[in-house]
Amino acid sequence: MTEPKRSSGRLEHIDWMRGLACVLMFQTHCYDSWLSPEARKSAVFAWSQLGGTLPAPLFIFLAGISVALVTERLREKGIARNAIARQTILRGAEVFGLGVLFRVQEFVLGFRSAPWTDLLRVDVLNILGVSMALSGGMCWVTAGAVGPLQAKTEMVRRERNAGMIGGLAVAAAISMLTPPLWTTWRPSFLRWPLESYINGVHIYGTPQPWLFPLFPWSAFAFAGLAVGFFLFREVARRREARTYLGVGLAGAAVCGLSIGLDALPIRLYAVYDYWHSAPSFFLMRCGVLLVILALAYFWCRWGLPSRVFSPLVQLGKTSLLVYWAHIDFVYGGLSILPKRRCSVAQATVGLLIIFVAMLAVSLLRTWWKERRRSRGGVPNAVPA
Repeated sequence: MTEPKRSSGRLEHIDWMRGLACVLMFQTHCYDSWLSPEARKSAVFAWSQLGGTLPAPLFIFLAGISVALVTERLREKGIARNAIARQTILRGAEVFGLGVLFRVQEFVLGFRSAPWTDLLRVDVLNILGVSMALSGGMCWVTAGAVGPLQAKTEMVRRERNAGMIGGLAVAAAISMLTPPLWTTWRPSFLRWPLESYINGVHIYGTPQPWLFPLFPWSAFAFAGLAVGFFLFREVARRREARTYLGVGLAGAAVCGLSIGLDALPIRLYAVYDYWHSAPSFFLMRCGVLLVILALAYFWCRWGLPSRVFSPLVQLGKTSLLVYWAHIDFVYGGLSILPKRRCSVAQATVGLLIIFVAMLAVSLLRTWWKERRRSRGGVPNAVPA
């Protein structure tokens, strides 16, 4: 049984999912920034915003899978758990630092209009970096709980299983704690920059669903970590197609479970908000992610990406770069179209321009990295 195509140790369907997240992000941002008030009443805008609910969970979920992938490969090479944790935690810290740098850049470019509090806003890059670091730390803890074993393969298997169970447990705990931390258990004794990392209050006094606090967003990373360890088991590797089919069916079942839990008359929380903080909504989004993961695997194995160049796979290889690069050409002072003044047709043309431009940037970045590598450059780091 042939495996999905790999590039520089990367899984094609994981990159394809990142590329999908990039495209969904592009269309959401473009229509949101450029459409006029009248055009924002259209079905196109409504559907674009619905699609915009997927990129952040996809990016964070896939970061968890990437941490599992890198951890698994380093364990198989016999690398010590301290060294593995150091690499993954430092990569998380690097992404967090880039998130802070991104906020500084946006503040400088919008100096006359941007409030200084935007420097401390909890954005997706911030929480992505923190989640990767926490995932690496949890892998270190669970590997230590296994203890030393003489057989390396048995130790790797037990550490994998411990990481899978730990990831599921932490994801469940984060999602269960989210509703009270947003309402009745709010850590309001903290200054708002710190509380915002818990529940996303920012400067508004109440949690904002458009921000990315640890609760619930980091739960997607731990869910991805558990799924990653599940997929890298020996049995799953031997029977990949069946495994991914099972993942897709499990995702559909999780979506059904979410709907069933929401319909129950019993409420565990004093304040119940299905669409923002409820654990049942977290289940729904996890179910959707699992279905997309399965579909991406089969599409990349037997669909067009297995035979021709895939723009989504290419974008996925440089997702962090294109996330950074497109913002100022859509929302910032370098916007290629006038903001809040365009028709759907004009914004769609602008979206196509952004897509082609970001694809060109991605190809240039890949060419430059491969050129460095051919000259003895630095090997691949943990993917983001």
